[in-house]
Amino acid sequence: MSVEQVADSSFNEEVIKSSCPVLVDFWAPWCGPCRMIAPVVDEIANEYAGSLKVVKINTDDNPTTATEYGIRSIPTLMIFVKGERVDTVVGAVPKTTLANALQKYLIEQ
Repeated sequence: MSVEQVADSSFNEEVIKSSCPVLVDFWAPWCGPCRMIAPVVDEIANEYAGSLKVVKINTDDNPTTATEYGIRSIPTLMIFVKGERVDTVVGAVPKTTLANALQKYLIEQ
């Protein structure tokens, strides 16, 4: 499963209105740690396909959404459930850290 790119214009439809939990990766092409965590985000998307939607949003191209959610450093990964932000992970974290953060929201489904 590929990680979908979203924009300011599609964020509400793709994330807020999603019927399943969504992991949003706030990133930018020039960001080294963002590139480091990208393969981890891809792995998570593949492993949790069907129970989790994974999207990326380029903060340079989509400043409105980044500002709305108070993104001050990237990568920032946010978990949304039923349109609400329920958790945030900042930085290039190990896959286990991200999986543990996700696990508690996927079990509740």
